[in-house]
Amino acid sequence: MLMNLGRHVDSHVDMWTNLAVGRTAEAETQKAFYDEYFAVLDLTAEFYLETVNRVFQLHLLAQGRTHLPQRRIDLAAIRKTHLLTVEGERDDICSVGQTVAAHDLCTGVFANRKRHHLQPGVGHYGVFSGRKWATQIYPLVRNTILAAD
Repeated sequence: MLMNLGRHVDSHVDMWTNLAVGRTAEAETQKAFYDEYFAVLDLTAEFYLETVNRVFQLHLLAQGRTHLPQRRIDLAAIRKTHLLTVEGERDDICSVGQTVAAHDLCTGVFANRKRHHLQPGVGHYGVFSGRKWATQIYPLVRNTILAAD
C-alpha cells in the first residue's frame, strides 16, 4: 500500500466522502475493493518475507533449489497440464518477464500447452481483480481450464 500511498489515501477520502453525502453504493464498492485488497494481511510477516527471500532474492525456485521438507521441487517434472502465465504491463511489484520465465522452467510441459498473456494497462492488483480481469483475463483462464479437460 505504501508504494501508492497517495492514491490509497485519496481513495479512502473518497470512500468516506461518499458515505457522508449518502452515496452508499459507491462507498460499498470502494469498501469491497479494500476488503479484498487487505485479505493478504492474513499472511504472517515471516511467511511473506521468507517467500520474497527464497523466490525473488535468492532465486531458489528458478535454480531448482527449492525443497519441501522431504524432497526438492522439480518444475521439469510438471508434464500433464497446461501452463498459462499472465502479467500486467504496469505491474510495479513483479516486473514484466518474471512470470513468463515459468515457461523456460517447466520444460516438461509441451509447447502447445503453454500460453503467455501480457495485459495492457493493468498493475499488480489489476491482473486478478477489476474490469479487465473480468472481461479480458478471466476468459483466457476459463478457456485454458476448459481446454485442459
